[in-house]
Amino acid sequence: MLEVKATSKYLRTSAQKAGLVLELIRGKKASDALSILRFTKKSVARDVEKTLRSAIANAVNVADKNQKRRLDEDDLVVSAAYADQGPTQKRVRPAPMGRAYQVLRRTTHVTVCVAEQEEGAKASAAPKSSGRGRARQPKQESK
Repeated sequence: MLEVKATSKYLRTSAQKAGLVLELIRGKKASDALSILRFTKKSVARDVEKTLRSAIANAVNVADKNQKRRLDEDDLVVSAAYADQGPTQKRVRPAPMGRAYQVLRRTTHVTVCVAEQEEGAKASAAPKSSGRGRARQPKQESK
């Protein structure tokens, strides 16, 4: 099974904000993840989309060179997507009465891993639950 990753470093956003967008695409097909990112209204979504496109291109290139076979975008799944905290730039901002406030400009490293979808998973593409909380039980009528 082929698994390839791409990393974008020193993005000017916090790891927490990038993690919100990465949570949307984790576990999805690569083509579905691209369309989700296209219509996400967060500024970091553009950077995540570039990283995902790079990971897809890496996977196609590795499959073509090393394994001598063609790989399509529809065969790939986002296996992992995470944001690590990068270095924080510290700046000084003037404050009242001659003091100074410290401004923290956070950066993040975004990593997106894509893997080849298994043959068994292609046939059974059942939607998965988000894993948060309990599954809702239908109400039973009392007599």
